[in-house]
Amino acid sequence: MKFIHLSDLHIGKRVNGFSMLEDQEYILNEIIEIIKDEQPDAVFIAGDVYDKSIPSAEAVQLFDSFLVDLSKLNTSVFVISGNHDSAERIAFGSRLMKLSRVYMSPVYNGCISPSELKDEHGIIRIYMLPFIKPAHVRAAFPDEEISSYTDALSAAVKHMNIDTSVRNILITHQFVTGSARCDSEELSVGGTDNVDASVFERFDYTALGHIHGPQNAGSEKVRYCGTPLKYSFSECSHKKSVTVGTLSKKGTLSIKEIPLIPLHDMQEIRGSFYDLTQPEYYNNIQRNDYIHITLTDENDIPDAVSELRKIYPNTMVLDYDNTRTRTEFNLSNLDILGSSDPAELFSDFYTMCNGSELSADQRKIIDTLVKEIWEEEV
Repeated sequence: MKFIHLSDLHIGKRVNGFSMLEDQEYILNEIIEIIKDEQPDAVFIAGDVYDKSIPSAEAVQLFDSFLVDLSKLNTSVFVISGNHDSAERIAFGSRLMKLSRVYMSPVYNGCISPSELKDEHGIIRIYMLPFIKPAHVRAAFPDEEISSYTDALSAAVKHMNIDTSVRNILITHQFVTGSARCDSEELSVGGTDNVDASVFERFDYTALGHIHGPQNAGSEKVRYCGTPLKYSFSECSHKKSVTVGTLSKKGTLSIKEIPLIPLHDMQEIRGSFYDLTQPEYYNNIQRNDYIHITLTDENDIPDAVSELRKIYPNTMVLDYDNTRTRTEFNLSNLDILGSSDPAELFSDFYTMCNGSELSADQRKIIDTLVKEIWEEEV
């Protein structure tokens, strides 16, 4: 069975104030052409279809057009909700769309019935597990001991009653411990949303969503395909692609990537205002890309953004790197992700602001509050 793995479309997203709808329509059309060429048996969309739980009418219309195009290609389509989506909205109309071989994940209630496909090697069972938190799984299985995301996913998988004598595929949307993140993803302070890759051992392939850079999560059979577009300048070095997999007899999996070329790429440039406005410089770069410009001038340039946009029309961000900016206090310089304990993060922040450490009584209060807040979150 051949499949195409997509995720994190984030339809309707705005990046630094710029609507990405035109870019998304362009790249979805490119993906349709790839699917026509590859002729897969199935297409997986592993969550974050939209960028907001209540998407705009334009975003819904674009995804609707994409699904209609997919339904014409003699392939089965499987879509789950991610943390940016409304599970209820993704589930809407699922029974009707199933008639067109478009399978939308239902709201999680503890019962996941697989869909079945067949090839010359037998049955492939496809399980759709939308983004879930421990609270969702505790509600479905109150007798289970669930205190972490790994516990929650383990319980959810256990109750799928997987038959490992046949090939099984899971489509889900979670953060697997050790995966490389970037600025455009939602971070959970302290890594509380981490899931251990061992949870997915019983599956022949796990199609993951949530992480924007394409990568394996411990092994080739547990994989993030990444976003089809770059959604922050932290993704400038990413090579966006479509993941194409072939699952032959049990235990045999091959993966390849097909590059995606966007309507507008992202790049970062730096230098003095004078240097960046010289033809010998700007004629050597793609000026229609989305651009982050860092000026190195010691003094601010009047109307720099409007002047630079005459040359670089899609300038998204303008900042300065000079003596002044390097000496200013900047919270972004803190090693926010360096601690695995939210209470430690607060303690470090308190010490930095007050020049003294938390007292024992203060630390006790913070520990209690953190525990209460994090229990509500999960």
